Amino acid sequence: MGASEGERRPLIGLTTYRETATWGIWDTTADVLPAVYARALEVAGAAVVLLPPQHPDGGAPEAVVAALDGLVVTGGADVSPHRYADAPHERTQAWRDDRDAWELALLEAAAARALPVLGICRGMQVMAVAAGGRLEQHVPDRVGHENHSPGGDVFGEVAVAVREGTRVHDLVGDRLTVRCHHHQGVLEHPGFDPVAWAADETLEAMERPGDRFEVAVQWHPEMVEDAGLFRGVVAAARAGRGSGQGPGGPGHPA
Repeated sequence: MGASEGERRPLIGLTTYRETATWGIWDTTADVLPAVYARALEVAGAAVVLLPPQHPDGGAPEAVVAALDGLVVTGGADVSPHRYADAPHERTQAWRDDRDAWELALLEAAAARALPVLGICRGMQVMAVAAGGRLEQHVPDRVGHENHSPGGDVFGEVAVAVREGTRVHDLVGDRLTVRCHHHQGVLEHPGFDPVAWAADETLEAMERPGDRFEVAVQWHPEMVEDAGLFRGVVAAARAGRGSGQGPGGPGHPA
């Protein structure tokens, strides 16, 4: 449900890609993100701002997080295996060091302010790495199929079972069919509880126990009618602002 009349919408930041893009007469490097992410958050009641990769030194992550009520780390390229001390698999390609550094720094700044965070696909993997975890670099090597990422711009449809008594279960229920587009997965996730799996035992969601909203899913909820996760992070952002975690609260610049 959106914000009521007169109520300020919580401000949610979305991390973005930095890619070569073409529009109109232009063909250049651009900061881009599929619009479905912002639309999903708008429908859930948020105001949205895009967070393109920046150099993490000089206080930029802290300045950005100080203005936000919540953070969504979005999908995209593989995370560099050097970030979790592993040698690159032959199918691990085109990682973006600038985006890795920026998003890891944003997560550190968000943790310092107990900001609500939702990770989506790559975002789940970044959150695991930020916690000291490790990734499975090519899921098909283990499962023997490409259902999680059929190729090109096609999303795989994967049945997911969610553990009862978890935050994710409260938001999306116990079983759902999700849209996936990933060839990597999370193997180790210190501090997070595993809460949802595909039939092939691929971890599909994790959450940190406790009061803070820190949830990550391997699927793409923005691609289907799966608004529960977006409503969840928006509600947490609104509640956090009221308790002094968000902008304008005690100890937080207005």
